[in-house]
Amino acid sequence: MNNGICYVIGAGTDYGLDFCPDKGDFVIAADGGFSCLEKRGILADLVIGDFDSLKEIPKHPNTIRLKAEKDDTDMLAALREGIRAGYKNFYIYCGTGGRIDHTLANIQTLAWLSQSGMRGFLFHKDMVITAVTNGRLSFAEIPEGYLSVFSHTTRAEGVTLDGLKYELHNALLTNACPVGTSNEFIGRKSEIAVEEGTLIVVLPRGAEERLVLWN
Repeated sequence: MNNGICYVIGAGTDYGLDFCPDKGDFVIAADGGFSCLEKRGILADLVIGDFDSLKEIPKHPNTIRLKAEKDDTDMLAALREGIRAGYKNFYIYCGTGGRIDHTLANIQTLAWLSQSGMRGFLFHKDMVITAVTNGRLSFAEIPEGYLSVFSHTTRAEGVTLDGLKYELHNALLTNACPVGTSNEFIGRKSEIAVEEGTLIVVLPRGAEERLVLWN
C-alpha cells in the first residue's frame, strides 16, 4: 500500500488546485480535469475518461479511454485506478459545482471509499467534504469555522461530537433528518466519532491539515 496521496481532478468547477505533488504521490485527470491541470502547470500521471467533457482524447502517454455507456462515473473509474496503484488516501479537486448530480455522485464516492477502508477528501470553494465509517476523526485546535455532520447510512449509531460548540454523546443520526447541520469549531481539540454507520462530514477548507487521528 502506498502512503502517498492520489490526487484526482475532475471536470467540475476549478476552485483552486492548491497542491504540489510530492515524490510518491499520484495525479489522475478524470476527463476534463486534464485541462484544469494544464492551466495550472501540473503534470498528470494518468488520464482517464470517456472524454465527453474534454471533447478530445488528450495526447498523453498514459491514457485510458472509457466507453460512454458505462456504470462507473469517470471519477469513480479514476479512483479505482488509484486503488489499483496502491493508494488509500485520495484528494479530489474539481468535483463540485456544475451539475448537482455529479456533485452528489462524488459525495457518494467518499462514502464508498470510507466503507472500503480508504480516505477521501472532496475540495469545494471554501469547504472540504469527507466521510468516516465506524471510526473517528480527531483534530488539533481549529480557531473557528462551521462544520456539519450527516448520516449517509440509514442509521449512524453512537455518534459523538466532542470539543465543538454543540456536543453530542452516543447519539443516533438518520439519513432523513439533518440535525447535524452548522456546528462550530471553537479553538479546542475536537473529535467526530461514529460507532456504527457512515457519516458525511463537511469541514472548513484547511481543516484536513489539522487532522491528527483517523481510525
